[in-house]
Amino acid sequence: MPDDRAMTPTAQSLARGLSRHLAEAGYSTLTELILPNGRRVDVIGIDRAGAIAVVEIKTSVADFRGDQKWPEYREYCDRFYFAVPEGFPAELIEGPCGLFVADAYGAVMLRDSDEIVVNAARRRALVLRFAGIAADRLRGVTDPRD
Repeated sequence: MPDDRAMTPTAQSLARGLSRHLAEAGYSTLTELILPNGRRVDVIGIDRAGAIAVVEIKTSVADFRGDQKWPEYREYCDRFYFAVPEGFPAELIEGPCGLFVADAYGAVMLRDSDEIVVNAARRRALVLRFAGIAADRLRGVTDPRD
């Protein structure tokens, strides 16, 4: 089932800071990428070795508790994280998921994710999808004729 909700301004702010952090860590990032299963990830990053990280942004406890779709992202990444604002009770997010605290200017990793290995065919398809969307978005900025 597709997820067509747009990011809130708060989530957009966290995505910006998180993307800055991931870029400093060697990842190229996109926000709001639709996966082949129809789910939309908040932030996805791919590093130079092809490792894929997915980050789900949660702006509040209610947002976190109301979301049951995040396990569907795990088969599309090597590492899965949540990103939350400062003051979020980090103890709510347990298990194999990594955790970032972010704001509009950066992020700090509180806990790394367990490693998951994406199968080669899925990785290739996702990297190609990532590249195509990134190119289309760049073209839209440099040639906004549509």
